[in-house]
Amino acid sequence: MFDKGALLYLYAETPVHAGSGTSLGIVDLPIQRERTTGYPIMQASGLKGCLRDVAQGQDAQKVKIVFGPETNAAHEHAGALSVGDARILLFPVRSLVGVFAWVTSKDVLARFKRDAMLAGLQNVNWTETGPTQDNTALVAPGSAVVANNRVVLEEFAFTVQEDPGVLAIGNWFSCNVFPEGDEYKYWKEALPLRLVILPETAFRDFVQFSTEVISRIRLDDEKKTVAPGALWSEEHLPSDTLLYATLFASKPRVDNPPSDLQDAQAVLRFVKNCVDGKRLQLGGDATVGRGVVKVRMGGV
Repeated sequence: MFDKGALLYLYAETPVHAGSGTSLGIVDLPIQRERTTGYPIMQASGLKGCLRDVAQGQDAQKVKIVFGPETNAAHEHAGALSVGDARILLFPVRSLVGVFAWVTSKDVLARFKRDAMLAGLQNVNWTETGPTQDNTALVAPGSAVVANNRVVLEEFAFTVQEDPGVLAIGNWFSCNVFPEGDEYKYWKEALPLRLVILPETAFRDFVQFSTEVISRIRLDDEKKTVAPGALWSEEHLPSDTLLYATLFASKPRVDNPPSDLQDAQAVLRFVKNCVDGKRLQLGGDATVGRGVVKVRMGGV
């Protein structure tokens, strides 16, 4: 069993393509999704590999203890860290007023709260809430994305219902989830008034059909035309998407671990020292500037 938990928050600063391979659908290279809900995810294996890669600059013995040995030595012992899938928390959608809104749903909020409790966070002091009608959206009093008592997202309009609970959730996310640093001051202040809680089906539709689809080509060097078979499309999570993942740690599974890596709490501190506040590159298309996320680690 694992002894301690934490949450890893990932804020997309550029579009992110965590690919699931080729597809027979309209998009050649779709992103990873949950089977039951269709919500976007980043699978744990890719996220753990990225964290391990960032930690490589640290003591090699500690990296091995925390993340486990390389494949050819996997029989020696298991790693002390378990990484979960990165799940969607806030998704940006174009808005008629206020440029864009961050949308979520009661289902997503309830999942997050459950995972936060599982990870041992004790300060989640808000109650998940959501609209009771399919054409209604909940917003904070004084919301910045409301016009004529409507929220218009893409081509869909929702009747507004003001709820102080939305403001409480937005303020909590602003303080505890968004990245820290002066460059995020504006965004942290904007979040509570741009937060919209949608009906479940509307949220699902937005995260399925309002992702960013980018066409890629490769040119023939001499003809300067598209090379045969070198035109394809990729799906990306848009910039300003917020995801989170659970981290669980156990006592190191080796004899005589270093003095500063004796228990599960020390394992999580090691990970936090490696990644907290840093920018990581996740998924594909690193050479064209995609996949940059700002990291914050909570609960340690």
